[in-house]
Amino acid sequence: MAERRTPSLSTLRNLGRGLLVLLLLGGAGAWWAWHGAFGMDALQDILRHHPAAPVLFLFLHILASLLFFPRSVMAMVAGLVFGVWWGGVLAAAGSVIGASTGFLLTRYVCDGLVPALDRARWGDVLRRLETGGWRAVAMLRLVPVLPHSGVNYALGLTRVRLGAYAFGSLVGQLPMTVAFVQFGAAGDHALAGKPDWIAPTVIGLSLLILSVLLPKVGPKLREKFGAGRA
Repeated sequence: MAERRTPSLSTLRNLGRGLLVLLLLGGAGAWWAWHGAFGMDALQDILRHHPAAPVLFLFLHILASLLFFPRSVMAMVAGLVFGVWWGGVLAAAGSVIGASTGFLLTRYVCDGLVPALDRARWGDVLRRLETGGWRAVAMLRLVPVLPHSGVNYALGLTRVRLGAYAFGSLVGQLPMTVAFVQFGAAGDHALAGKPDWIAPTVIGLSLLILSVLLPKVGPKLREKFGAGRA
């Protein structure tokens, strides 16, 4: 009688990786097929009538981070539905949890399957990123042209530690996150005919300008004060 062989741990892990990839591809396909049904108005309607709206928002934010849905839209929805304070907390938390999920998925799925990054070409950039810790991640997050989901997946291939990645993502994403929450809250106040929509609009614009200027000013300030200490 032939001996039954149990699947090895590596085989099970590879099956798990394959399943995750299929789920992500299926989710991406579903998003592209039905993304019109998940606009800002639809998200507002769902969240305003759901008994566990904060939990649902965090879940949707994780999906948005995995499927390249703009986190600026999620932040505006948070401001519209939950207001300035709770909207800011939920948008910041959702942004970090979603970023960390994509980071960990890449690290798990690609571990041992994808060759190491070409350090002959990217060695200096990777070294500064990996040794820079949360500050390097924060500065990278402040670059407005870099897609949120793409950065999540790309940094999962590096040796950046999860703690530094999560904290750096929180710090770097916070100005723009809070800015769009303010815009969402201002829109809600304006639609409701409330006169206090001007303050969140001004705060949002100020934070948006700050988030654009910091990547340019930050390195110069660091060099200046670093040179002074030397």
